[in-house]
Amino acid sequence: MGRRVLLGTLALGAGGLAAAPYLQGGLEKFLGAASQVDPTGVANLLPNGGGFRFYNVAASVPTKTAATYRLKIDGLVERPRTYTLAELKALPQTRTDLDVQCVTGWRVPKVPFEGVRVSDLLDAAGVRAEGRALRFTCFDGTYSESLTLSQARRDDVMVALRMQDKPISKDHGGPVRLYVAPMYFYKSAKWLSGISVTDQVEPGYWEEYGYDVDGWVGRSNGRDDTPTV
Repeated sequence: MGRRVLLGTLALGAGGLAAAPYLQGGLEKFLGAASQVDPTGVANLLPNGGGFRFYNVAASVPTKTAATYRLKIDGLVERPRTYTLAELKALPQTRTDLDVQCVTGWRVPKVPFEGVRVSDLLDAAGVRAEGRALRFTCFDGTYSESLTLSQARRDDVMVALRMQDKPISKDHGGPVRLYVAPMYFYKSAKWLSGISVTDQVEPGYWEEYGYDVDGWVGRSNGRDDTPTV
């Protein structure tokens, strides 16, 4: 290989490495937008550069900004509360760095998530004696999820504000999503807008279609994946 060709190849390689983050971000944005308008669902089957696939069950999802986002805590609590994004950021934060496992089979290793423990929000609200479970609702107007109270109080269950060391994008469920580290990713509801304490578990969106309510990785849905914790 001649010197000119070698230098050109090295330059292309360096340029590719430098451009990689921008290309990946562009691909994520393209696939996320495509999944919102693709009636065939094909866009949801394509992995982006980070290994994730986009899933959305609503026809469209509104955009929430720091000025317009709200998280409502209500139900069987003594002190109902609505948080702004700034107020959530001001609370003590926790962090995990674990694999994400989808029930459809794909897995992304060591994904950093940061946010507020659900248990801290429950303590602030004061769960009433008859409270047994949580129902999570989303501002897409369609999706919902559930956890028992003991599941929600785990240290690795959070209202996530950051993912991969940056604010969570809309395509990944931002500005705020639920993250349930030890369960399949369908339990980690995107576009989180409400947490209601209930007296019993109310099955979430996919559970109405046959997914397990208790979605532990490797111990549910007929799968034997390696646990994420």
